[in-house]
Amino acid sequence: MSISAAQVKELRDLTGAGMMDCKAALNETNGNMEEAVDWLRKKGISKADKKAGRTAAEGLIGVDSGVREAAVVEVNSETDFVARNAAFQEIVANVAKVALAYGTTEAVAAAKYPGSDKSVTDTIKDAVGTIGENMGFRRSAKLTVPHGAVATYVHNAVADGLGKLGVLVAIETTGNEHAANAFGRQVAMHVAATNPMALTTEELDPAAVEREKAIFADQARQTGKPEAIIEKMVEGRLRKFYEEVVLLKQAFVLNPDITVEKALKDAEKEIGAPAKISAYLRFALGEGIEKETTDFAAEVAAAVKK
Repeated sequence: MSISAAQVKELRDLTGAGMMDCKAALNETNGNMEEAVDWLRKKGISKADKKAGRTAAEGLIGVDSGVREAAVVEVNSETDFVARNAAFQEIVANVAKVALAYGTTEAVAAAKYPGSDKSVTDTIKDAVGTIGENMGFRRSAKLTVPHGAVATYVHNAVADGLGKLGVLVAIETTGNEHAANAFGRQVAMHVAATNPMALTTEELDPAAVEREKAIFADQARQTGKPEAIIEKMVEGRLRKFYEEVVLLKQAFVLNPDITVEKALKDAEKEIGAPAKISAYLRFALGEGIEKETTDFAAEVAAAVKK
């Protein structure tokens, strides 16, 4: 049966397994989600067991931009309720302004908070007592271009430049900066939706590529065909893999009939000069952060035994 991208994403969200592993599991189980989860667990691929009883951090992603530059930051809080607090939102917006000047996480953390003699880190610590919840500055990054534009996009925005997901896309060109920024924003929306693994094939993690090749080879050998045919099958499946995870090779979300690379070529007509996507950044709130949750039943049982 045909397995959709939405099914693969759902299984990936449930288990934390790789895209191709999820696709294989769904193929093996004829698209049955519960059976696919079990299949991955039996193979030792699923991370679902490790995720049980844990939760991602809350907070906000903040974005700020200037002339041919933009920065993105993540500031965490314990609950989404605090993320909707005006005082917390002001802090995140100000940290994003600092990031536009200083860029790296370490430099931003040590830099002075706007209108204060204290550092960003110390200011956030002080705000914990005022807002009444633990908070922390997690990370920041910045993109700049010598010519062109750095476009921004914030998804699930709660205020200007603040939301749950932020994307920066750098377009290098000597052409019209406004046109470059407009196209860059479209690409940023695409990145928000697809979460590519790399900008180009060359930038993919070699270990990840080898892993996919090994999976493809094992799958191909199950057909019983000669090694020469298997090699061609692997090459074909690897090309398909690149189309799924490499930004320039992905089908453009705003026009799936063409790739992002082709959309860039088409956009050069409006920009009025050759252009290239030189870099992108995607910050999703809480990605990679997991916190232990309290096992209330265990706490009660332990208290009874004392």
